[in-house]
Amino acid sequence: MIDHSNGRTRSIGSLPPPPRRRRGGIIILAVLAAVLLGGGTLVSYYVDALWFDSLGYAAVFWTRIDLQALTFAVFSILTFVAIYGAFLALKPARFDQLVGGRILINQQWVQLPIEPVLKLAALGLALAIAVANGAGMMASWTTFALFWDAPADTSSLDPIFGRPLGFYLFTLPAWQLIAGWLLTVGVIVCLTAGLFALATARARGVVERGFGAAQIRLWRGLSITVAALLLIIALHVYLGRFERLFEDNTIFAGVGYTDAHITLGGMLIVCAALIAGAGIAVYCAIAAPGPRWLLAAAAPAIACYVLVGLVGAYVSGFIVKPNQLVRERPYIEHNIEMTRRAYALDRIEPHPFPAETTVAALDAPSNQATLDNIRLWDWRALQDTLRQIQEIRTYYDFPDIDIDRYTFGGSTRQMMLAARELNVDKLPASSRNWINEKLIYTHGYGVTMNPVNGFTPEGLPTLVLSNMPIQSTIPELKVTRPEIYFGELTTTDVYVKTRQKEFNYPQGDSNNLTSYEGDGGIRLGGLLRRTLIAYDRGDVTKLPFSDDVTADSRLLMRRSLRDRVQELAPFLTLDPDPYVVVGEDGRIYWLMDAFTTSATYPYARRYRLASDPINYIRNSVKVVIDAYTGATTFYVFDTQDPVIAAYRTVFPTLFVDAAAMPAALRVHVRYPELLLEVQAAVYGLYHMTNPDVFYNREDLWTVAAEIGSAEQRQQVMEPNFVLMTLPAERATEFIGILPFTPANRNNLIGWIAGRSDGEHYGQAVVYDFPKTRLIDGPLQIEARIDQNAQLSGQLTLWNQQGSHVRRGSLIVIPIGRALLYAEPIYLQAERSPMPELRLVVLAVQDRLAYGPTFEAAMAAMFGGAPSTLSAQASSQSSPASPGSPASQLTPAVPGSPAAAGTPAAGRSGAGPEDLNALIADAARDLSDYQQLTAAGKLGEAGQKLEQLKLKLEELQRRRQ
Repeated sequence: MIDHSNGRTRSIGSLPPPPRRRRGGIIILAVLAAVLLGGGTLVSYYVDALWFDSLGYAAVFWTRIDLQALTFAVFSILTFVAIYGAFLALKPARFDQLVGGRILINQQWVQLPIEPVLKLAALGLALAIAVANGAGMMASWTTFALFWDAPADTSSLDPIFGRPLGFYLFTLPAWQLIAGWLLTVGVIVCLTAGLFALATARARGVVERGFGAAQIRLWRGLSITVAALLLIIALHVYLGRFERLFEDNTIFAGVGYTDAHITLGGMLIVCAALIAGAGIAVYCAIAAPGPRWLLAAAAPAIACYVLVGLVGAYVSGFIVKPNQLVRERPYIEHNIEMTRRAYALDRIEPHPFPAETTVAALDAPSNQATLDNIRLWDWRALQDTLRQIQEIRTYYDFPDIDIDRYTFGGSTRQMMLAARELNVDKLPASSRNWINEKLIYTHGYGVTMNPVNGFTPEGLPTLVLSNMPIQSTIPELKVTRPEIYFGELTTTDVYVKTRQKEFNYPQGDSNNLTSYEGDGGIRLGGLLRRTLIAYDRGDVTKLPFSDDVTADSRLLMRRSLRDRVQELAPFLTLDPDPYVVVGEDGRIYWLMDAFTTSATYPYARRYRLASDPINYIRNSVKVVIDAYTGATTFYVFDTQDPVIAAYRTVFPTLFVDAAAMPAALRVHVRYPELLLEVQAAVYGLYHMTNPDVFYNREDLWTVAAEIGSAEQRQQVMEPNFVLMTLPAERATEFIGILPFTPANRNNLIGWIAGRSDGEHYGQAVVYDFPKTRLIDGPLQIEARIDQNAQLSGQLTLWNQQGSHVRRGSLIVIPIGRALLYAEPIYLQAERSPMPELRLVVLAVQDRLAYGPTFEAAMAAMFGGAPSTLSAQASSQSSPASPGSPASQLTPAVPGSPAAAGTPAAGRSGAGPEDLNALIADAARDLSDYQQLTAAGKLGEAGQKLEQLKLKLEELQRRRQ
């Protein structure tokens, strides 16, 4: 109650406390609210635990949970204690009286309970900040895991600070996070102390006696917080010295002359000045509280910082720049050496390559395996074709085309594979319901496989695996488990082993049905477990009430390859292109390359990988995923990588040695495309190991450009996998290659190759071309094709009458002592997205050859036959002499245009024909060609066009 008789004001805060029963109710409500808000998270953790356990990685899950919980708890508690403890320690003893806060009620002044409200607000704010800080630090749990568990490192030391590599990879990142956290907490505490000091300063003259002592106490508290903040800043400056090793400069990365002689020492002086400033602030707290000494505390550090900056600018401008190469030479050497180590360029072996210009230099007899495996199917063109002839139903799709090698009958051939995956988004609208999407349409079916240069007479791929059920033209190649439950398009959850039969593949008027027989996924169990799973997966209105689902039914979740691997090992960087493999056991597997990366490798230049800067990369892990069961295994292939060694210490059950990989899968391991692209980009600059050449950029390389097959725009070439015999080697290997050009030039200067087979796996080699002459690059070969009158005229003709020309990727293949360029050219009807091969163009430096088939083009290149656009003319051309390279090539497919006879009008010795009749026949051929092209029947249209050309040639001959 307020006493109105004497006019005095009684505080509302003096009212009696609420009864215990009310407090108990508030606590119960708070607990219920926490359960409701956090229940979803708890259920999610429960389902995740079941999922990890189903894969055999329960220990990995609980280790991760322990690390996350420990990180969150430590930093949340420390943040709360620091902020709320500072509030309690720094607030004025009678804050409500110091700042006033009275209101007039019924002509009586009432003192508001500011202090209890402020305490409650401070408590809530401290809790919110603590949770936010804890969550932010928890996101970096892998950094702290490596910091705590990384093995001792005694490896090579950096050339500036003499620290081992482990300090930069594991220790420094953790200290950077801790320093950032300390700075955040320090600023908040310092602001809190400053606000209290300002609030009491404004209240001066309106409070009772004793205010002066309270204000002094507040200024002392502010002085202590300022001292702590200065020490934290000193820690930041000290750690910043090491960060100078990662900075990218215009010419090189890392510490330079000015840094080594001025900046690094100057930063230590700034640290000392900050520590001295902290001492001044402490003195201010003890002897003379007030703003003057606080301003004086920051003055030494500011003065030193400005002085170091001025001296550094003088040295950089007047000592370094006039003699930059001389001054920076040792630091450029450090940058070259450390960058080459960081990207494993020091393991690359350089070799000279003569790049001769003649056909004889290809040495065809000794490189027959390479010639037999030249890839003429552009993967984009093949993808479009397969979508037309092998999707079978609209809800199937081929998301990617993969290139691999397989051995049949003792011969290794390069093959192209595509997985036929189910895309539920393409199901008819009438079929889009829960039962169809979750219980019936659960998986894709089978793969297609074709040789990289296999074509039918109609220009379509020669498939050795095709159709549904899968048909194989090679006896030893079988697919016994064609169902694909896990892949690149499987982004939805499904329930298997239910009472509902699953759609397997279409079969005439009916469908072939199946039931899942694997052990993958989470067993649904009883009603409670099923309900919790349904709640987590968003099926709470369907799954618990479905009569088709039993206790033995299983949930298959995280079926996307990337999502699956990323959840198990979020600290690995994944190659964006997993590839499908048909094992010797007839099962379908996915192989995915995974990398360890870092941005804190000393003295190494940073490059951007996707959206993240890195300056260290290793392909340490190969991941194998069973397309049927989803079993996921991580094989360690680089035991020298310190990062993967540290993660193996943290997660000993997650990784296995490469030797444990089955031999049937090991033969399909390849040099990663992503690693080859990164190394090629870095090698273009860092192949220059001479500091003088590096400084002047005299020999800068870039990856060669080509004309895009679909967009017909200039683009950087992608790695091309080939089966070939490297120069000075004997065995045929599966190799990824990329050619180089000098910067801003189109001629070739060299090429890099990543080796994939046997004892040479993981090795990269670079072949340098002679610098005394120009070697044509892809864009120059493209220009030669465009400048060929016969080719240009034919392409122009094909780009009319309802069709258009589609040029495949130009492939550059080192063979023997020369380079062979190969480009397929397809014809595609405007109404049909199915390209068909119509021309093959081959070239060396001094010769261009082409033909309607690969065999015809090879005969023109090696056997002396004339290049021709006509399949019939090709069949009439004189064959290569016995023993010539062309005679050793694979013969044309029987029935192909190359092997077909010519029409009577074009044969030698035909009887005399009336010119008018010949003209009429030619007109009919032209009309038929136009109609067939418009209808999308490109194979028949091509034959009509060849017949038309032969008649026109006959007319021209008769007129002469």
